[in-house]
Amino acid sequence: MAHGEVKHDYHLVNPSPWPFVASLGAFIAAVGFVVLQKGLVADANNFFFSDGQWTLFAIGMTLLVVTAALWWGDVIKESRAGDHTPVVDIGLRYGMILFIASEVMFFVAWFWVFFEMAIFHENRAAWAVPTWDATTAQAWANWPPPHVETFDPFHLPLINTLILLLSGTTVTWAHHAMQTGDRTGARNGLILTVLLGVLFTWVQFAVEYPAAGFAFGNNEHVTNANVYGASFFMATGFHGFHVIIGTIFLAVCLLRVIMGQMTPQKHFGLEAAAWYWHFVDVVWLFLFTFVYVMPYLTMQG
Repeated sequence: MAHGEVKHDYHLVNPSPWPFVASLGAFIAAVGFVVLQKGLVADANNFFFSDGQWTLFAIGMTLLVVTAALWWGDVIKESRAGDHTPVVDIGLRYGMILFIASEVMFFVAWFWVFFEMAIFHENRAAWAVPTWDATTAQAWANWPPPHVETFDPFHLPLINTLILLLSGTTVTWAHHAMQTGDRTGARNGLILTVLLGVLFTWVQFAVEYPAAGFAFGNNEHVTNANVYGASFFMATGFHGFHVIIGTIFLAVCLLRVIMGQMTPQKHFGLEAAAWYWHFVDVVWLFLFTFVYVMPYLTMQG
């Protein structure tokens, strides 16, 4: 029966080792990350070369990267073999939409921290007083904390905002060019988008973050900055991680366009990458507004 004539529009994939290998890689990477953190705490002055704690984490991440490349390669082969029927294609689109929706909810948690602290910080301080010391309670009584020197949002953050907005236009250009059969336009649009993604990452991680005065507190008031610093770096850092993932996603699409593997009729990989990149753009606009601009204006006021 399994070898009989197919009487439906769905594609049943062949047995694949990749789900198991991906799970194994994720488990090894998670355990390796715990070992890595333990080693860093024990030897904070020797980040890269202490007790070989990077080994398990590196093995797990290597397994994940190799699995992703081979697994997605199999999906591309299925598409080129004609297995992605219109019904399957719709399912792929629903899957990407649900994935982006789950990512939205991930960022909601970090925005929630900023909204909660900005709106209800007085209540938080009242709850904290019975169990926390006066310094920590004071940190929760103000948002941002009184000794935090926030970034000027109209300097590096504004530059990165313009970079991402420009990248949104170039990826739209690439997508539209592919839809109309303009492979050269799609290639050039993707090249610009990838370069802008790399530029954003460099500005954020190599230029902006080292200048953050609230990484572990300002002016020796370490505990006063912990809540704000942790919230800031989790929100913006995970967004930066998503930019890196999106840049890799688009770079793979660029390689496939150059190899002639995408057509006006078959280019869902590029379409999904464009959706993901627009999601990254929109999240950044909220981050710029509520994580950079609002705290800065509060401190100035």
